[in-house]
Amino acid sequence: MKKNSADLILFNANVLTMEALNPRAQLVAIGGGKIIGVGKNSDIAAFNGSQTVLIDCQDKTVIPGFHDAHLHLFALVSSLLSIDCSPSSVSSIVDIKRLVASKAAQAHSGNWIRGSDYNEFALNEKRHPNRWDLDQAAPGHPVKLSHRTRQASVLNSMALSLAGITSQTPDPSGGIIDRDYETGEPTGLLFGMDRYLDNVIPPRPAEELDEGLRQANQLLLASGITSLQDATVQNGIDQWEQFCKIKGAGKLKPRVAMMFGFDALDRFLEAGLIAGAGDENLRLGAVKILIDETRGPLNPPQGELNGMVLRAHRAGFQVALHAVEENTSKAAIDAIEYARQQMPKADPRHRIEHCSECPAHLLQRLKELRATVVTQPAFLYYSGDRYLAQVAPEKLPWLYRVGAFQTNGIEVAFSSDSPVSPPSPLTGIYSAVTRKSESGQVISPQEAILAGQALRMYTLGGARSCFQEGAVGSIAIGKLADLVVLSVDPTAVRSDELKGIAVEKTIIGGEIAWEKADLSTTTI
Repeated sequence: MKKNSADLILFNANVLTMEALNPRAQLVAIGGGKIIGVGKNSDIAAFNGSQTVLIDCQDKTVIPGFHDAHLHLFALVSSLLSIDCSPSSVSSIVDIKRLVASKAAQAHSGNWIRGSDYNEFALNEKRHPNRWDLDQAAPGHPVKLSHRTRQASVLNSMALSLAGITSQTPDPSGGIIDRDYETGEPTGLLFGMDRYLDNVIPPRPAEELDEGLRQANQLLLASGITSLQDATVQNGIDQWEQFCKIKGAGKLKPRVAMMFGFDALDRFLEAGLIAGAGDENLRLGAVKILIDETRGPLNPPQGELNGMVLRAHRAGFQVALHAVEENTSKAAIDAIEYARQQMPKADPRHRIEHCSECPAHLLQRLKELRATVVTQPAFLYYSGDRYLAQVAPEKLPWLYRVGAFQTNGIEVAFSSDSPVSPPSPLTGIYSAVTRKSESGQVISPQEAILAGQALRMYTLGGARSCFQEGAVGSIAIGKLADLVVLSVDPTAVRSDELKGIAVEKTIIGGEIAWEKADLSTTTI
């Protein structure tokens, strides 16, 4: 056998490497789970051995595996196991009640019923469901509906009782219990209370979670996602151990970087788990800090936020700050600046998650700060019509900017925030290029970028956002062999065709993890 013989060779391919010095190729050779050759079809003889598997890509496009820099795996699992209340399935509260009643008729009395992805903007009634709607549908079951943003949920009367929420229950920190104006009784609508509910709603049975995980794994692979970052603020040691078990059992193929909440920082340090702990399949990622204005004042207050960021910064961790509005984005920038002033570091690579509203004065500060922005262009597609109807016109030019970040040299990574939007990188790329909503309306077209730029943000940009650009994110010798075969070249089609591009194969570590249809595969 040749010394440099490959386990797998992709040839007759249109390879987009994301490498500036070698942007295109025809062949990728893989050995031992890593890329050992990138070149022309004529190079095949140099790598072809007696056991080499050859895949003729028939001029299809090969790219680095997609890297979703911010999603919520277990929320995605829960969503897949829940009643689908998204606009594609329901158009009214009447429809939601019908689906809940149907599920209740099949469930044992007292079992929890869960629905997900409702969007009051798309419902005929133009309002959130309430406890009384759900009581009519399932009086003998506790019911929880999750809003598509995961920032709101609705409980029926039985669920409220089991959660211990009454007219006397004070709003928890960062949360709001919506109440009837006249009686003060909870309406069932809750904002910012997922952490509270997680402590009172029983977890799903293990066999259900396994099925949801199987579905999530297939969905991610079919989307071409080979790496992901779980950005759930509730993550701690227990979730780390759960991820270890899941990855060890081979139930989740994409590589994972797990972020965790600030409250868990000391426990990780006590356990000897420092930044980047783990291996190429599962790593400890950034400290996630949520900044909101749910109840009016900044939460946490700026002084406390500054201390939290500095604490994580001193401990050697990257910080990922959830900031949506202009004020929360400003607070995130202030906190990062404070930490860097107190303890200068060459490249801490702190991140702002979302940065949904970014006026010019914050744009300039981000440029000077060299922070990374992790944003979700697919929100323009799935929520763009609502933005146009509800966002103040003067703020629309600031909304989910990408072009301005690119022009100003700000590092950007793309993500889905799944299950807030489906984990489809190609829909995200389409959105970044066209800035179009589902109905075809255009939001701030000056922020549009080219398909090649968007592709980089969903591959190398994602890898860079968690310090993994040396291992994944581009197609280069020595990197892990995480690749995706696409039906056509995203940089060579009309922009309206981008979201229709098909993922043909997903390869992780040189192994075919998922495939849509056979390409010509032979062993020579």
